[in-house]
Amino acid sequence: MAAGKNQSINRMSPRQKMINLMYIVLTAMLALNVSSDVLNGFSQVEDALGRTNRTITARNQMLFAQLQEFNNKNPEKGKMWLDQATEVRGATDKLYNFIDSLKLEIVRVADGPEGDVKNIQNRDNLDAASQVMLPPTGTKGKQLRLLIDQYRNYVVPFLSDPDHQKAIESALSTAPITTRAGGEINKKQWEETMFENMPTIAAVTLLTKLQNDVRFAEGEVLNQMITNVDLGDLRVNLVNAFVIPQSRIVMRGTKYSAQIVMAAVDTTQRPVVYINGQRLGNDRGLYEVGVGSAGKYEYSGWIEVMGRDGSLTRREFKSDYTVIDPLATVSATMMNVFYAGINNPVSIAVPGVPEGSISASMTNGSLTKGSKPGEWIAHPTQVGAECVVTVTAEMDGQRMNVGATSFRVRKLPDPMPFIKYTDAKGNGARYKGGRPFPKATLLAAQGLDAAIDDDMLNIDYRVVSFETVFFDQMGNAIPEVSAGANFSERQKTAMRRLQHGKRFYISRVKATGPDGITRDIAPMEVIVN
Repeated sequence: MAAGKNQSINRMSPRQKMINLMYIVLTAMLALNVSSDVLNGFSQVEDALGRTNRTITARNQMLFAQLQEFNNKNPEKGKMWLDQATEVRGATDKLYNFIDSLKLEIVRVADGPEGDVKNIQNRDNLDAASQVMLPPTGTKGKQLRLLIDQYRNYVVPFLSDPDHQKAIESALSTAPITTRAGGEINKKQWEETMFENMPTIAAVTLLTKLQNDVRFAEGEVLNQMITNVDLGDLRVNLVNAFVIPQSRIVMRGTKYSAQIVMAAVDTTQRPVVYINGQRLGNDRGLYEVGVGSAGKYEYSGWIEVMGRDGSLTRREFKSDYTVIDPLATVSATMMNVFYAGINNPVSIAVPGVPEGSISASMTNGSLTKGSKPGEWIAHPTQVGAECVVTVTAEMDGQRMNVGATSFRVRKLPDPMPFIKYTDAKGNGARYKGGRPFPKATLLAAQGLDAAIDDDMLNIDYRVVSFETVFFDQMGNAIPEVSAGANFSERQKTAMRRLQHGKRFYISRVKATGPDGITRDIAPMEVIVN
């Protein structure tokens, strides 16, 4: 049979042999062909990584500038860390620039001597990366692997956090890749996995991603050095006396309290304090004096402490305090206004007066105590009219009017519609339109919600009805109405028919808030991903 087959092949005409050969070549070309969509995807990723590299580089420059600034202020403590940061920066730039040179070399093999990394012509060239990076024509891949290993082993010891160390080791790993084929275990060097039969644009993108990882490692090290510098530490080189009052503002009828201390005092050796020539009656440095009429009061004195050698150290001090008449503080938690129809949290406090001795009332609505200390709940009624909050306090057995504050009453702003869904981490999220939304997530959603969530107000609304507007292939609008908050079956069916990149609109949304008012709120655009 084999002999007969060989004879049949030998009897083929030259034309038939050429046709068979062309078929084999065409089949191989089809097998190796890379779609233009994939190549475009690599180009987009390359552009995004380039922007990220510029951002990380700018951030690292800011971190390095902080170390320089600290060194300028405190060279004795900052020079060591600045020198190390300079070395890390130099090693990073050296590796980063080497990777840049590899990208240019690969592109010029693919496009010729005038090749430009920013404008690659033969993006699907499968030979350029191998020629530069892999034997027998090139050894740059092995050189790159060794440089990455050297850089990784250099920067990781700078980090004290094991998690950060593992992150850098993982990002800059060049370990061989183990694969299984036909029951056999094969090991490939890192550079073979990265660059063998790799299109030019893909190889350039991988190298840009590697530059990103290198800059990331540099940033982690610089952050660690700033932490080591401990910019917030305090250096004590002077022993002196300090007056620490509980408050410099004292309400009439209460007490003024202050701690008189010496810095770095020995706890086994209590200092002696003299106020206006009189020794303080306790060894805690606590100075208390009754206050009467409003005004400013000054006092002075000195502190004496015995040293280990028996010598007496004395430090003088001077301070003052101010006595004021009782004053209530009333502040609205939300933008200094009240909103009609809802509970408005209000903080009410009178300095120096216990919470149980404070009471308050309000015009144009009701005011009740909340569950938290100092919290009150205002519920105004009429929009446009003022609410006056009046505060009284019991002091020394007498109830006094300590202040009144006026607030304006406004209507609640309109809410925004959104689709409630669960993200990949299992957390609740809100889709508010204007960006691509996964079709599967859209179909899993039950309907439409609405709320005010502008970081000041967080108020849910009940959707009464809404309309969806889809478009057919001719561009004709097809409205579908839902009589409640949930998507109707017809709306769900229309969503299932939508293809990637298509969009529809949710309009004529009516929602009712806690104030009982039903509103027409803004529409939203849904883009199906």
